[in-house]
Amino acid sequence: MTAETLLGFDYGARRIGVAVGQTLTGTASPLATVACDNSRPDWDAIGALIAEWRPQRLIVGLPRHLDGREHELKPVVERFARQLEGRFGLPVSLVDERLTSAEASARLVETRQKGRRRKIRKDEIDRLSAAILLETWMSTGA
Repeated sequence: MTAETLLGFDYGARRIGVAVGQTLTGTASPLATVACDNSRPDWDAIGALIAEWRPQRLIVGLPRHLDGREHELKPVVERFARQLEGRFGLPVSLVDERLTSAEASARLVETRQKGRRRKIRKDEIDRLSAAILLETWMSTGA
């Protein structure tokens, strides 16, 4: 796999979790939470992150129900992915994001038990979910 910098997006109706990843190391880190007002992303904030990190590819989590059925947000997320590609001219890949929020919550709970803050904020879950979906994409060799 070629060494690439990636930005991952965990799309939500109110917030978009963003993470940065490196294919060379196979690692991803939570980065930021971008506001999403009534399904309208803050494109300026997204553009600033892309300008700062200069990724070669963008990864967007595609929501599905646990049983594999399409999630009602799927068309909105696919539209967001197309808009990312159109606005920034970067390749966009979609990755199944089932259970990323649950895994993010579990990781944060474990961290809290090791002495950090007790309350887990939703924006932390969103950012960590974006990192997990980047890890998922990299581990599948996509």
